[in-house]
Amino acid sequence: MKATVSWQQAMQFRGTTDTGHHIDMDGEGNAVSPMEAVLLAAGACSSIDVVEIMKKARQDIQACRCEMSAIRADDAPRVFKQIDAHYIVSGNDISEKHLARAVELSAEKYCSVMLMLRGNVTINTRYTIE
Repeated sequence: MKATVSWQQAMQFRGTTDTGHHIDMDGEGNAVSPMEAVLLAAGACSSIDVVEIMKKARQDIQACRCEMSAIRADDAPRVFKQIDAHYIVSGNDISEKHLARAVELSAEKYCSVMLMLRGNVTINTRYTIE
């Protein structure tokens, strides 16, 4: 895997992956900040796992959203101290047992982004079935 980050103007940068996808980032609030991108990556990575695990468990999942929040250190470097991930899942006859297991497996075994952060960041998860 490779990526390139190129300065565009002011404090704006474009990240481009070797697969040709890109994300615009900014240090002044005009686009996603690099730390917001990390938080989004954790939520997306984990949500992919949850949906996959639920489908493999033959759960009729129709929607999944992950509401993320983070607490950062007060002083530089302003690293994440805590991340909270709340999964809201809907579908037909969703099993709470299956959803609990999917969230647990993602956070503790499969989500590479969360696993990279583990040890440095407290990660809390919870879920709701709508």
